Amino acid sequence: MAEDSVLIISGEASGELYGSMLASRLKGLHPQVVLYGVGGEHMKAEGVHLLGTVTGTFGLWEALSHLGQIRALYRKVVEFLKTKKPAVVVLIDFPDFNLKVASQAKALGLKVLYYVSPQIWAWRKKRIEKIKKLCDKMAVILPFEEKLYRDASVDAEFVGHPIMEEIERVKGSKAFIREGLGLSPEGEAMAFLPGSRRSELKRHLPLYHSVLRDLKRRYQNMQFLMPLAETLRAENYPRLEDMKAEGLKIFKGRATEVLMASDYALVASGTATLQAALIGVPMVVVYKLFPITYLIGRMVVDVKFISLVNILSKNREVVKELIQWDANRERVMKELDKIIKDEPIRAMMLEQFARLREVFKDRRPSERVAEIVCELAGWTGKEQ
Repeated sequence: MAEDSVLIISGEASGELYGSMLASRLKGLHPQVVLYGVGGEHMKAEGVHLLGTVTGTFGLWEALSHLGQIRALYRKVVEFLKTKKPAVVVLIDFPDFNLKVASQAKALGLKVLYYVSPQIWAWRKKRIEKIKKLCDKMAVILPFEEKLYRDASVDAEFVGHPIMEEIERVKGSKAFIREGLGLSPEGEAMAFLPGSRRSELKRHLPLYHSVLRDLKRRYQNMQFLMPLAETLRAENYPRLEDMKAEGLKIFKGRATEVLMASDYALVASGTATLQAALIGVPMVVVYKLFPITYLIGRMVVDVKFISLVNILSKNREVVKELIQWDANRERVMKELDKIIKDEPIRAMMLEQFARLREVFKDRRPSERVAEIVCELAGWTGKEQ
């Protein structure tokens, strides 16, 4: 008798966490399921048999330098699809790789669920036609994406954002969380979130270091915290050692707890901006790219803002975004001073953050996506 198997593929640190949360719910709904995947330690801990791992590694230029590894992994996944024929293939973000996998899966007559949509609303919008042909369903995590897909006759459902589940998992007051992190309960704290990719750290750490030094001079009782993605090693970044010597406390993972313990944040654009907003931490957003990547992006990306907070706030500038050459010490310090000293600015931010929280609360995306997988597999109604 063929096993009830599901393949889950993720290529980013955040997506790998979402994959592990989905794996946990799937085992609860359908205990006999056998899970395979491309991911990392979180998925492995949930009993997923890994075919390979690329999580948290690749931006554009890193991907180009690892093409051989990616191609080998792709061939391994295709061979798995042909031999195992999983009941459902779940694709989490990582679109350039995953849409190729979707094409192979569709050709084999397999069910394909895309969880965490490619950002077709920002660039390469014509991908929606490919998605329509290749995917049986889209489980989207941003509210406006559902209508975008449905208008194109794609079966899509807004399931909520799994980062909300991660936030709700952490319990306790700010003082309790600070104690758990070994921090002083007194004084204010600034969280530094420089990104989860190696290239993001290399581009952002010089800026964060200079900002750390300025903040220490201006706010002598402030504590400084940084969650480091579990896919990264602090010892590979000499500047992090220098920052630690100057008072920065680094935590492996634990981004939710770090943000909950903090009063302000300097955040590299990405999911972390939404995470900080849902927790209620006033922030300044920065992002730096390789110059050529930035110039290409300016030509092909069609969005007014890059942070999810501003995009989800009907394209209003709720948080300040400092991109590329604007992301310098002087500009960042000016904006951080505002959120530290200007209570009306903080109040405006927190009011909008509360509205965003209303959009995402009371949803259980991992549970709902697990139900969709079972529905696509035809396991609904079977003995669970």
